[in-house]
Amino acid sequence: MFALADANNFYASCETVFRPDLRGKPICVVSNNDGCVIARSAEAKRMGIKMGAPLFKNERYFRENGVHIFSSNYALYGDMSARMMAILGEMAPGQEIYSIDESFLDVSGISSYMPLEDFGLQMRNRVKKEIGLTIGVGFGPSKTLAKLANFAAKKWTRTGGIVDLTSPERQRKLLALVSVDDIWGIGGRLSKRLHTMGISTALQLADSNISMIRKSFDVIVERTVRELNGESCLALEDAPPPKQQIVVSRSFGQRVTSIEDLQQAVVTYATRASEKLREQGSKCQHVSVSVNTGRYGNEPQYANSAAMTCEYPTSDTRDIIGLALRALDAIWRDGYRYAKAGVTLGDFYQSGVAQLDMFSQQLPRANADALMSAVDQINRSGLGKVWFAGQGTDNVWKMKREMLSPRYTTCLSETLRVK
Repeated sequence: MFALADANNFYASCETVFRPDLRGKPICVVSNNDGCVIARSAEAKRMGIKMGAPLFKNERYFRENGVHIFSSNYALYGDMSARMMAILGEMAPGQEIYSIDESFLDVSGISSYMPLEDFGLQMRNRVKKEIGLTIGVGFGPSKTLAKLANFAAKKWTRTGGIVDLTSPERQRKLLALVSVDDIWGIGGRLSKRLHTMGISTALQLADSNISMIRKSFDVIVERTVRELNGESCLALEDAPPPKQQIVVSRSFGQRVTSIEDLQQAVVTYATRASEKLREQGSKCQHVSVSVNTGRYGNEPQYANSAAMTCEYPTSDTRDIIGLALRALDAIWRDGYRYAKAGVTLGDFYQSGVAQLDMFSQQLPRANADALMSAVDQINRSGLGKVWFAGQGTDNVWKMKREMLSPRYTTCLSETLRVK
């Protein structure tokens, strides 16, 4: 038996935890550089505000209708997510953190001690009391059914935010109400094909011929059909597999015209990508850099990318920065106003399992792993910060976040003050 716990309107809800005066009011969170709407409160959704709505086109409407706008506060959202996941992880023997606001839980056997709806209420009450967020909880004998139960818990308020699909009768009742478009793992392309076959609801998909589905689609759709019928085909991933590619890419707060500013951005992105690489215990050999100008306007447009290969697998930030700067030198063109840059790491090896080239003239730097570990420990401690000189100090290219809320939970100088 699985549970899926999901925070309601997560980004917008994080903003209201420390601003109770905004509860019940329309809130939108906008993307990097205050570009487009990426999160909305329930009140903003009821106003018809669409995901992806450009801020500059809607500023007047937002102002006249009392919509509160916030820049993306990833430090706050990440910390609130970690707190929520820690609470949920304490309440179940197994947990898979699926996204920043979603967590699958193994709740097998709990129904022997209490009704699952009572357990879901305990989860909701504890998260609400300890961190101020409201969650929806769905239970099901498969992860797909748990996902659908969570969908129903959030869609229909009469459920009280909790839906238990243990009963096959309740499963079929809900499947008949849910469109095939809303099934986890069925994207827009697949749903269009299913509609042409006369399959428009989740129940119709669950009742479809498994042999026909296997012939017409891939194993993923077949597995979804089995899961809709209560057959668990997806195990809980306590430790998700490491990523096979890491990308750090950002739009600039203002156009960049000098190679020095672009180098600072690339070094910063390469540093962050290296940190992510070490977090999952990997090393890489492939480093690529991409740059591009703005897509619109009358100014000249340019986009390009270049890749470099290290002769040995590395997670040393110094190596990755060096390769990234060489790649940037290969694609830099003067006379353009650059709007975005990115660093991508690939060709991964797990630490300690890579075979070095015995004929290579280059070898890993001595004590590189110990040095990077020390740097990471200092940066995570909150007591100090170590950075590379190439990152610069006065970064004119940094993201524009003019409506950023305080980092209430991670920065001492920005904690909430009560007068």
